[in-house]
Amino acid sequence: MQSFAYMPRFGILSTHPPTPCGLATFSAALADGLSAKGAAVSVVRIADGSDSAHPNVVGELVNGSSSSVAESAELLNRSDVALIQHEYGVYGGPDGDEVVQVMKGLRIPAIVIAHTVLKDPTPHQRSVLEEVVALADQVVVMSEAARARLCAGYAVDRDKVVTIPHGAALPSTAAVQRSGRPTILTWGLLGPGKGIERMIEAMGALRHLPNPPRYLIAGRTHPKVLAAQGEAYREALIEKARRVGVADSVDFDAVYRDPAELTAFIQTADVVVLPYDSREQVTSGVLVDSIASGRPVIATAFPHAVELLGSGAGTVVGHDDPEALVDALRRLLTDQRVAGSMASEARELAPTMAWPVVADAYLEHARRLVAARLALT
Repeated sequence: MQSFAYMPRFGILSTHPPTPCGLATFSAALADGLSAKGAAVSVVRIADGSDSAHPNVVGELVNGSSSSVAESAELLNRSDVALIQHEYGVYGGPDGDEVVQVMKGLRIPAIVIAHTVLKDPTPHQRSVLEEVVALADQVVVMSEAARARLCAGYAVDRDKVVTIPHGAALPSTAAVQRSGRPTILTWGLLGPGKGIERMIEAMGALRHLPNPPRYLIAGRTHPKVLAAQGEAYREALIEKARRVGVADSVDFDAVYRDPAELTAFIQTADVVVLPYDSREQVTSGVLVDSIASGRPVIATAFPHAVELLGSGAGTVVGHDDPEALVDALRRLLTDQRVAGSMASEARELAPTMAWPVVADAYLEHARRLVAARLALT
């Protein structure tokens, strides 16, 4: 029993590669981090029509199937602790409420990881998250902004809620030496809401700099956007760059990169820009990975960016202030002291986000839950 309590077995319920989404990437990285600590990890993957050959995947949750809900709960019950990734759009039922039925079938402690905490949810969205939290033994959020919003805006037990940073892979090599035109990078799955339009507009004001930058938009089109519209959105952005007169300074890169390749790729940028439309986002893996790669970041004022960049690793600008975006970029691209200071602060923050540190935090909470459950038996 002592070794059992010391190293719990984890069952994860989530999307998982090859599903192309941030939640799947997060779950795979967390599973790898826990495995590297010596924990046994199994994954019940939310089915999306693709096949996974990953050895950790022990089954699939088929949305809309009551028998699959019951089977998924039993697969999770073979572990000591369940890690339930919560996002409204991935589970079956209205607002993903089928996850509640999975959780009701659990006989083991459950840690819920809340990736989205809406400021103004619909009544049903609110009730779903409140029920998920009520069924959980522990709730993890990834920013203090998320914790404050959850505790203030929802009927939850505050004592259950803890903050564990979103993990990141740290660079394995020193930052590359950059030469030639500076590169402004926006990366992640491509789709409306990323604010790329405002950055294309900004490029028009930056083309007269002594060393004019190029803007690199990296990432495949989001699968849901691709299914609904094909590449129409990407093509519209290309056309916008042509209309603004910056087509020769805006490049698109749809190459798939594994985590190590992605970390190295981010390091080639002079600055990462997250010009998101959202004013709600309390968790951004792209933001965390960019900081962990030691890059200065300029972002619109969504909550996670305001929180993480406040110490100087970047600059936050208003969503409706295009001049502030241009000024921040111009200052960073023309003043090496500004860029160096931001990069230095990003490197200072990076170790707190490393996956081994994050995995240790999950292990600590899991051990406590298992010990508490054992004490009742």
